[in-house]
Amino acid sequence: MQVLALFVFVWLLNEVRGVIRTPLEAFRPSAEIHIRRPDKLPLLPHRRTMQQKSGLKILYQTGVSIVSEEDLPDCRARQVCSKVDLYDSAQPWIERKCRCLGHRPCSSDLSSDDNHTLADKTTLYKTCEPVRRLPKCRYFKDAAWTIFSLPDSNATQQIVNCHCPKSSVTYLLKKLPYTTPSGEQGNQYQFACSPQSRLRCSRKEPCRLFSARRRHKQIDEVNASTICQCPRDHTCPKHHTEPGVLPGVTYVAEDIRTYHGYCMPEPPPDSYRFVGDKD
Repeated sequence: MQVLALFVFVWLLNEVRGVIRTPLEAFRPSAEIHIRRPDKLPLLPHRRTMQQKSGLKILYQTGVSIVSEEDLPDCRARQVCSKVDLYDSAQPWIERKCRCLGHRPCSSDLSSDDNHTLADKTTLYKTCEPVRRLPKCRYFKDAAWTIFSLPDSNATQQIVNCHCPKSSVTYLLKKLPYTTPSGEQGNQYQFACSPQSRLRCSRKEPCRLFSARRRHKQIDEVNASTICQCPRDHTCPKHHTEPGVLPGVTYVAEDIRTYHGYCMPEPPPDSYRFVGDKD
């Protein structure tokens, strides 16, 4: 599983070209790479329309001329209507994808217990239909969801097929070409389920890989992939800004930064003072 995870990560960073606005989970940079320090990466022009409601930022995906909820396209059957990003607990945000039919609202709940949520790592995928109706995916075989790139508008559609077993993660299973009704060539990305790796990290081996893409001047979309489990009395960084994380390659053209997280010793336990102890 460790070798498979590393292979998938390297493949994601070296395979696909041309679909710059595909979701971060399916990103592979172009062959022409320009490396810069992550802290020197310039901001790209705003490519998202963004609103803020009750402290929760709402983004609309690229490629669709949207200024309000009424401008959203209608959802297809089993399409993800909203994506909730909880990577930064202090600043969660929502990307609105489409509008449910029949004036049904798309859930914006920050929890996964609303029967309209598929959870993967720190992302919640909201659907118009109840998720209890979905069958359970088989590891490494069934496509939990498929993401279609829409070359006509540079937007994407995410269609769910089944739900992953508990304590599992998704990975890119395959990429397939397809032809749109207008004759344009697009790609579909199928994601399958995998159990979390239980392999122990070897010395100097990263335990988690991060890839971050700037979505707005104050928002990064970060994908974190666990490679191995840290030894006893060590922890793996959960955020790419925590101690133990080193910057990797930066792909300026696609606005992608990569990071490697390494196991860190756990802090010593607090000293407790018992009744009767002297100062």
